[in-house]
Amino acid sequence: MKIDHSHAHPIGMYLRTFAALLALMVLTVAMAFVHVGPEGTSVFNNLIAMAIAATKAVLVVLFFMHVKFSTQLTKFWAVLGFLWFLLMFIMFADYTTRPREYIRGWEPAAEDPNAPAAMPQPPAR
Repeated sequence: MKIDHSHAHPIGMYLRTFAALLALMVLTVAMAFVHVGPEGTSVFNNLIAMAIAATKAVLVVLFFMHVKFSTQLTKFWAVLGFLWFLLMFIMFADYTTRPREYIRGWEPAAEDPNAPAAMPQPPAR
């Protein structure tokens, strides 16, 4: 039986990718000790950390998961997966930053011994 080596990739590609991932890991740890931006905020540090993490994710997907050498359909679904994750992240961020709205009548029943205390009513506007 003949073995098909057409999908074999040079080990140097994997070693360079691994070295890049290690360098990005060191950069992530180094950036954790450096404050960037105005005092009292960590927005720029978070953006830098997310950019480094996204770069590492793209390297893993492209080289270790062989998306770089795959068909256009595989690349389409990989990009669609990232877009789906981005959409879910935006929706979760929106959900967690909204103020809590109290609705009259949704308070727990008073006769239930395991029910928490009634929710406070919002201030009148």
